[in-house]
Amino acid sequence: MKQRLRVIPLGGVSEVGRNMWMIEYDEDILLIDCGLMFPENDMLGVDLILPDISYLRENKERIRAIVITHGHEDHIGALPYLLADMGSPPIYATRLTQGLISVKLKEAGLHRTSEMRDIVPEEDVREGPFRIEFYRVAHSIPDGVGVIVGTPAGLLVHSGDFKLDYTPVDGRPTDMSKLSELGQRNVLAFLCDCVRIESPGYTPSEKVVGEAFDNFFAQAPGRVIIATFASNISRVQQVLDTAYRYYRKVAVVGRSMENNVRMAQELGYLDLPEDTVMRLPEVLRLPPEEAVILCTGSQGEPMSVLSRIANQDYSPIRIRQGDTVIFSASPIPGNEESIHRVINSLFQQGADVIYSALTRVHVSGHASEEELKLVLSLVKPQFVVPIHGDYRHMALFRKLARSMGFQDEQILLPENGTVMEFSQNYGKITGKISSGNIFVDGLTVGEVGHVVVRDRQLLARDGILMVVVAVDRRTGKVVAGPDLLSRGFVHGQPDEDIWDEARDVVLKALHHDGDTPSDWTFANRKIKDTLGKFFYRKSRRRPMILPLVMEV
Repeated sequence: MKQRLRVIPLGGVSEVGRNMWMIEYDEDILLIDCGLMFPENDMLGVDLILPDISYLRENKERIRAIVITHGHEDHIGALPYLLADMGSPPIYATRLTQGLISVKLKEAGLHRTSEMRDIVPEEDVREGPFRIEFYRVAHSIPDGVGVIVGTPAGLLVHSGDFKLDYTPVDGRPTDMSKLSELGQRNVLAFLCDCVRIESPGYTPSEKVVGEAFDNFFAQAPGRVIIATFASNISRVQQVLDTAYRYYRKVAVVGRSMENNVRMAQELGYLDLPEDTVMRLPEVLRLPPEEAVILCTGSQGEPMSVLSRIANQDYSPIRIRQGDTVIFSASPIPGNEESIHRVINSLFQQGADVIYSALTRVHVSGHASEEELKLVLSLVKPQFVVPIHGDYRHMALFRKLARSMGFQDEQILLPENGTVMEFSQNYGKITGKISSGNIFVDGLTVGEVGHVVVRDRQLLARDGILMVVVAVDRRTGKVVAGPDLLSRGFVHGQPDEDIWDEARDVVLKALHHDGDTPSDWTFANRKIKDTLGKFFYRKSRRRPMILPLVMEV
């Protein structure tokens, strides 16, 4: 009897980012993507969020390979943090994606222990029971692929991130003939990108962005400063081509941007027009109407070049009247406030700021509603699973699939960690494995948990109050204090009455008869409970209360 195919998202469903899928058949595991996600506004101090790979750590000897669909952070960003914990399996990726991964692994010191293998869309590879094929997809970064996994249980298709762009910058549209061919091969399950399901019609071509650049380069009276993702090589090419047409010179600024441009040029994915790219000091010496600065910071990242320019903390560049600043990226959910702060500051300093809410200087790399309908009608899967979207996107995709004749039992909406099992004419959610958020906080990975983040939220909202009291070790009676120290907690009364009352509350909580010392673990709890109730009654706030009871 054939085993069932187990498909488990470790990240990337009911959220945008952190994409990672586990395909399991018998004793073998194949992984698709290994991405990260940026924190939400209330995740204080957290830099990045990674997939929970507890299951993979326990079964790393079973991992055959990792397949990477394309080079965006939400698909490759977790590799430097997690690759070693998974036993450093071979990584399949296209040449540009390999280049982007290599930059990250070199920074992490992992490039010597990692093995890269080429993805060639016209060829297939075998890893254990998996026969893996690839097909080209158009996205907002070149060299993206969809993945076809043949198993004894049936054929699984992972769409990657895609749209049906017939005029992409790199000249390589989504392979419609391969999608049509899949419709004749009895696809068992189709994992389909759904993040742009809310948009009717078709996603505009990348060509639209080039036309917008033309307009702004023609009209800009001074320097043009463009911020985009460092990995968006297609957008970089459009900037270079437009600058060349308007006789402008380009300075590429920002470590990640410089590294990626150099790598893409070496691999042949970026064509630098003659005499167009120059060093920043040389570009700054040119007349303003001849200068273009291409930099990082489209998401308002605090240490990015554009954020530092906005904060007047980047000495080579100061905003001046006549500058045009273009944000050529859409905000990642959670980054909106940071981006708006940067935009406001740039406006205040005299720049003309162009961003996606005003005009089309960015288009999505994801398929809209009509494109999703077309792909579903071509692939004709037995079962369909929406991926790479918030739950609302997945629910809307289910509605779309129903309209195309799919029954509810053919549409599976998983959560991270959900175990889905498939065999011919069978597809069901059958269980769940460990899943959760792994936080990167500075140099620590996984050491900061939900409890720490919750404490930070509490501190940010209501502040902290320390209670210091000294007691006689023999009798348990208070001999000094209590002293109250607070930070970030405003009690709302200008006089000292509330503090005197709070001290009395602590003394009453610690008062007891007899010479037997109290259980001071209990005393700490008593101080927290009684003071917490007191301050909430007085101020409707709940500061974090830290008792410090010293025995003397």
